[in-house]
Amino acid sequence: MTTVNLAWQTRLAALPSLPIAHLPTPLEALPRLRMALGGDAGGVPHLWVKRDDAIGLAVGGNKVRKLAYLLADAQARGARKVVSFGGLQSNFLRALASGCARLGMEAHCLYFERRPARLTGNLLLCQQLGARLHFVPLGGDTGPRDLHRTCQLVRLASPFLPGIGRRGVAFIPVGGHSALGCAGYVPAAREILEQAAQTGFQPDAVVTAAGTGGTLAGLLAGFRLLGSQVQLIGIDVGKLWRGFEQDIAAMAGDVTALLGAPQPFAPTDVTLFPGYGPGYARPYEPALAAIALAARAEGLLLDPVYSGKAMAGLIDLIRTGQFTADQHVVFLHTGGWPSLFATLGPL
Repeated sequence: MTTVNLAWQTRLAALPSLPIAHLPTPLEALPRLRMALGGDAGGVPHLWVKRDDAIGLAVGGNKVRKLAYLLADAQARGARKVVSFGGLQSNFLRALASGCARLGMEAHCLYFERRPARLTGNLLLCQQLGARLHFVPLGGDTGPRDLHRTCQLVRLASPFLPGIGRRGVAFIPVGGHSALGCAGYVPAAREILEQAAQTGFQPDAVVTAAGTGGTLAGLLAGFRLLGSQVQLIGIDVGKLWRGFEQDIAAMAGDVTALLGAPQPFAPTDVTLFPGYGPGYARPYEPALAAIALAARAEGLLLDPVYSGKAMAGLIDLIRTGQFTADQHVVFLHTGGWPSLFATLGPL
C-alpha cells in the first residue's frame, strides 16, 4: 500500500459523528468455508469476513456507519423527526429506527407497498423500535428505478403524511445514499487494510453486496485516498439503479470532494457483477444455498436480500477461476439477517 496526501483524514475526523458503532468491527478467517469450497486443491483463495453485522446498534449492519454521520447532521440541524424510505425488509430503515430510538428522535419509515397482513423481520423490528410506518403503494414492479427522482417525490410528499409535517424534520435519502453517509465507509477501508496487516496478509480483493451502491462508493473512495490497489468487487443484488456504475463513480467522487481531496472516478473504476437473482428481495436459489453453507460451515448468518446474494456471487467467482489459492479475499458482511425470518422457511 502506498500512502498519498492524508490531509483528508483531518477533514474526516472533523465531521460530526455519533458513537453508535462498535469499531473496528472484527476481521475473521473462514477456514471451514474455504475447505467446503475445495481448499487449496480447488484453487480457493484464503477467505476472510469483515463483520459489519457485529457493529452494534440493535442487530447491526453496514448502515450504522452511515447513520453515525447522518444522524449527527440531523441533530445539528435541530431535527426531532427523521424521514426515509425503502423496501419492506430495508436494513437501512431498521438501523434508522434503532438510531432514532437511541437518540430520542422520531423515525418515519416510508414503504411503497401495501401494509402486509403480518409484520415480520425488519418490519417487526422497526415497529418494536418505535418507528412510525407509512405504507404508500405505488403499483407493480417496473424494473430499475430512478431513485433520485423517487427521493425528490418523498421529500415533496412526506410533509403531508400523518405525524410528519414540516417543522423539525430531516430527510435522509434511500439507504443513506449521500456523500456524507457514504463517507462513513472511508474509515472501513482503513480498518480492513490495518487489520489485515496486523494479521499478516495483504488483501487482494474485497467483495460486498451492492444495493444502492453507497457502501461500494465509500470503500472505493477510501481505498483510493489510502493509495491501496486492492480490487473492490460489488455484487449487484437488486437492479435498483439505472446507470449503476456511473452513479457509484459519481458518489465516490463526491465523497472525496467532501473530504477536501477530490479524485476523478470513471464507471470503469467500478467492478460490478450483475445477474445474481431476478431482482431486489426476490428469492434466488444459489443465495439460499450460500446462506445454508455459511451457516453450517462457519456459524455465519447471512440474509436472502443482500449478503446471501453477495456470498453466492463470491462463490460463483471462485468457481469460475476469478481468484487463485494464494490470494486473500475479504467478504464484507453487511448484516441483514432479520430478513431471514420474513422470507425463508427451513433451509
